[in-house]
Amino acid sequence: MKQREQALQKWLATLCDITEPVLIALPGDASCRRYFRLLQGADSYIVMDAPPERENTLSYIAISRALRAEGLLTPEIIAHDSSQGFLLITDFGDRLLLRELNADNVELLYTQALNALAVLRCCSTVSGWQIPLFTADFMYKELKLFQEWYLVNHLAIGLSTADEKMLERLFSFLAATAASQPQVFMHRDYHSANLMVLVNSQIGILDFQDAFIGPVTYDLVSLLRDCYIAWPEDQVKKLVLEYKGQLNISSSNDEFLRWFDLMGLQRHLKALLTFSRKYRRDGDANYLKHIPRTLNYIMQESQYYPECQAFQGFLYNVMMPAQQERIALCVE
Repeated sequence: MKQREQALQKWLATLCDITEPVLIALPGDASCRRYFRLLQGADSYIVMDAPPERENTLSYIAISRALRAEGLLTPEIIAHDSSQGFLLITDFGDRLLLRELNADNVELLYTQALNALAVLRCCSTVSGWQIPLFTADFMYKELKLFQEWYLVNHLAIGLSTADEKMLERLFSFLAATAASQPQVFMHRDYHSANLMVLVNSQIGILDFQDAFIGPVTYDLVSLLRDCYIAWPEDQVKKLVLEYKGQLNISSSNDEFLRWFDLMGLQRHLKALLTFSRKYRRDGDANYLKHIPRTLNYIMQESQYYPECQAFQGFLYNVMMPAQQERIALCVE
């Protein structure tokens, strides 16, 4: 870490003609990237430190430029050194959507975010970068990692053969259902902790480097059933159907809401994988507080569909008691 900091200081000194640039550390995300604010006189910039052995800054650069070409607000790339994993980008400030949302402005800000999403999903080509496909096989593998990291490693659940077969059926069903949806450009982490509120309530978009071509409801559920904040279900469904009205697809409202629910179930199981792995592998407990909200979404999304009935029993009889026991152990 010290060597990277020295290399970053040296790179910035060359760019800014400053002997010892002053960097202010900023909160990170669930990746291994680090972010700093660089103050230079009246100007402010963001510095990204993305270790090249674990992160690929080429995707960030290419996708940022493609989205900006569509009129979306992403940080401008001022300078970069992809071999070292360093980027200097514009500073969008501190108005994170997650912290700005309240009951009075929620519909305005979500409408702005959904309008931006409607543009983003139509991004068809990215010069210099091949956007991968979010396939059923990819989704199935993510769900198997949920089983490994959350159920087995975090909750210490001993899965029976019947449990494993039930989970395999559920994972295959969710992956196949998602793959059957219309496939569009997909941010993959389009939620309130990756969106900024800019001038005139415009939405700035961050953390887009892991974009895929994938299910049309994936980013929608990431935003409206956010693991970091929750809103009344009637309000969520209203926004879902308003967004559907912008799409040129033939599905009924009921079918679209089914897609939305089942995509949410896949997304939230994957979130449990991320939160538990950050704790168990990386020693980062910050995401554990979001597990109860995420489980509430999972209970809600799985209750209406016969294909999820067996999982509902496992959820209430095995997962939830094990999660409560894990919370009790942490409190003690």
